[in-house]
Amino acid sequence: MNFEKETGDEVENKQIRIKLVKSAFGRVPKHRKTLAVLGLRRIDDVVIKNDTAAIRGMISNVCYLVEVENEVK
Repeated sequence: MNFEKETGDEVENKQIRIKLVKSAFGRVPKHRKTLAVLGLRRIDDVVIKNDTAAIRGMISNVCYLVEVENEVK
């Protein structure tokens, strides 16, 4: 799912790359659900998401399981 705006305006959407580096097995159920919402299922899965406050909040909950790289589109 990509929520980029397809308007005539060229708005720079900052995006971030999120990589799962530790297993969700045995973790808090809320954190496992957060990983599922982010689209991370297995170790070494990588997703690219828009850099929003909601996504940053999710990342802060599972920061001990993921690596984040800033990526400007």
